[in-house]
Amino acid sequence: MNTIEKESLIAVLMGGPGYEREVSLASGRSVVKALQDAGYNAVPVDVTTKHVDLPEGTAVAFNVIHGTFGEDGGLQRVIGGMGVPYTGAGVASSELAFDKVDSKRAFVAANVPTPASEIIKPGEMPKMSLPLVVKPAREGSSVGVHLVHAQENLQAALDDVAKYGEEILIEQLIVGKELTVGVLGDEVFPVVQICPRSGFYDMSNKYPWMAGGGGTDYFCPADLSPEVTESVQAAALTAHQSLGIEVYSRVDVLLDEDNQPWVLEANTIPGMTESSLLPKAARAAGIEFAELCVKIIDLSIQKQS
Repeated sequence: MNTIEKESLIAVLMGGPGYEREVSLASGRSVVKALQDAGYNAVPVDVTTKHVDLPEGTAVAFNVIHGTFGEDGGLQRVIGGMGVPYTGAGVASSELAFDKVDSKRAFVAANVPTPASEIIKPGEMPKMSLPLVVKPAREGSSVGVHLVHAQENLQAALDDVAKYGEEILIEQLIVGKELTVGVLGDEVFPVVQICPRSGFYDMSNKYPWMAGGGGTDYFCPADLSPEVTESVQAAALTAHQSLGIEVYSRVDVLLDEDNQPWVLEANTIPGMTESSLLPKAARAAGIEFAELCVKIIDLSIQKQS
């Protein structure tokens, strides 16, 4: 495997023009600090538009721009056009994973267990019966996601999600344990269980420091039997592979009362603060945060060389 030299310039791209800018800045600052503390030549680059200026001599761009532009293939296309290696998924796999409609089709084709769904356009009503999940086709971090249990709440949810694009994904609501599974190369990390203190795992509970929610408790490894753990990890790895993700991802899974896992989505630029879920899972596997960052860089360079 190619290994990044400590003196090589690592440009950590953070921020971005999307809804998740503040979260991305937090991820970026954590990655820069971890790499610098480990002796690497890492510098922050705050990206505010879809134009990116890399410092001269950049050896690799470490992308921690969540959501729009950073996670949807846009930044990958820009940086790839410069001939500079970048971390994470490539253009095609980023586009596929970010689009919940297309990734859902890929899951179904690969026999990944995933909730039943339908696609509607703004102004249309779903044919599926309640309870439902209503979500935008192309956003991350639970942006615009609504859990709808009552008919009187459906229209407001549809109206809100219509702000984000021309396709609305409707999913069967699965009730159960909220889990997430990190994948790096062919390695599947221990399962993390997510326990929001109120409601569901939306933006406010993910980032209470930013959105004023009640917060969330995390358990890693999750308290599951070895057999259930294996089935959850297998579903996550199959989902990761079905999207052609080259380097790493964090796959969100719901586990119903019958211990059946249901894959929701794969995040190709998951949170990267020291307390984020992928680093938490990596630590449970014996990989500290700085080492995780270096492994992501090395594997990315290997895949692109």
